[in-house]
Amino acid sequence: IRNLARKLSSGRSVLGISWSLQRQEHGEQPYWMIAVLAAMLGHIGLPGGGVAYGYGCLHHAGFGGRRRAQFKLGSLAQGKNPVKRFIPVARITDMLESPGGSVVYNGQVLTYPDIRLIYWAGGNPFHHHQDLNRLRAAWRKPDTVIVNEPFWTATARHADIVFPVTTALERNDLGGSSGGHDLSPMRQVAKPFGQARNDHDVLKGLARRLDFEQAFSEGRTEMEWVEQIYETTRSRAREREVVLPPFAEFWQGEQLDFANDLPELSFQLERFRSDPEANPLPTPNGKIQIFSEVIAAFEHADCPSHPRWLDKTEWLGSPLTSKFPLHLISNQPRMKLHSQLDHGPASRSVKIDGREPVRINAHDAEARGIRDGDVVRIFNDRGACLAAAVISENIREHVIELATGAWYWAAETGDEKPLEVHGNPNVLTKDRGSSSLAQGPIAHSCLVEVARFDAPLPANLAFDPIPSLVTKQ
Repeated sequence: IRNLARKLSSGRSVLGISWSLQRQEHGEQPYWMIAVLAAMLGHIGLPGGGVAYGYGCLHHAGFGGRRRAQFKLGSLAQGKNPVKRFIPVARITDMLESPGGSVVYNGQVLTYPDIRLIYWAGGNPFHHHQDLNRLRAAWRKPDTVIVNEPFWTATARHADIVFPVTTALERNDLGGSSGGHDLSPMRQVAKPFGQARNDHDVLKGLARRLDFEQAFSEGRTEMEWVEQIYETTRSRAREREVVLPPFAEFWQGEQLDFANDLPELSFQLERFRSDPEANPLPTPNGKIQIFSEVIAAFEHADCPSHPRWLDKTEWLGSPLTSKFPLHLISNQPRMKLHSQLDHGPASRSVKIDGREPVRINAHDAEARGIRDGDVVRIFNDRGACLAAAVISENIREHVIELATGAWYWAAETGDEKPLEVHGNPNVLTKDRGSSSLAQGPIAHSCLVEVARFDAPLPANLAFDPIPSLVTKQ
């Protein structure tokens, strides 16, 4: 650490931090602390200096450079949601379990509503949520669950009504970002499979039954909406002296890159550094804040007024290691995006006999009689899953790595906490907020134990079609 400090301070440095560090107990602290370190080094606002949050992995961070569209891209009209209440998304299970209860979030006390119907379009809560055994039980409480899905994911299997929807290859769309400098025609290349329809058409059908189809669709077809969105974008670009071609030319061509039509931008931290008085930051005092009076006023014991180390309940320094001595890291998978296309050949190519691989240090494996390729049971008080052992010297002792993304499939044993047989680590992770400030998920604060599984192997049916499903035209 001393050598690193000397190296950082000997010349200009940029500190990069990934988004994964937030997914732990007190996950806000590393982000705040790295800003403090960057401020101490004095390179904030200089090219190649300061701090970089999530460069190269999210939205436009690190890609757009100094040329970015200074106009908003067209989109479907969102309207105004008459419901103003909200909860942090990671607190879904708490909400379903305790209607009328409350949660502290960002200085507010929010009351959980009584949810009687869930409509989930986009996303897979049976992938990204924590402590899936809790979620599975709470998911039964609403009267009805409706899901838009192209595939039989675990979320679709836990729904009452499934609307089969198209994939990106089965519909027409356009792609772009206000943080970039390109637009892409996304032309349909395959017919919709079976009864699948575009999300817009599904929602239009619902709007028809609720007597407001015209207000929803405005009478436009899919392609008419794509053209309308493009023309809105084109009009806004023209106001910024960026000339985009007519829609017909755009739609027949390839990706448009209009970087050369954009001026080079200066960034907020550059302007702040050059003249802090004329260019204050959007903070209460206009400066980089190491101490926050606003957060101090919240009086959160789990998020103090300045960044600091706070002990965790689950980490390798915890007394809980006497029972569960291994720290589980559930990283993003390398052969799929989150849980998407887990049933596809790329994702299946790295599974071992149909199960996710778990990487284990050679010393930890030897101490437990585990050999390469063995099916192992990973468990703690929240649940258990099966995975296939991969013995490695390239992972720290007392740490195991089981990537997220395996479609949840539990053996129906009649137990309160069924055995997940595919290798989904979120049956093991704790469903508690990172702190009262942000209430984010804390998947990486997770202790487990591992043992060889010598019992008969339950079948993994995560990818099998539902045999009792009957469709009607």
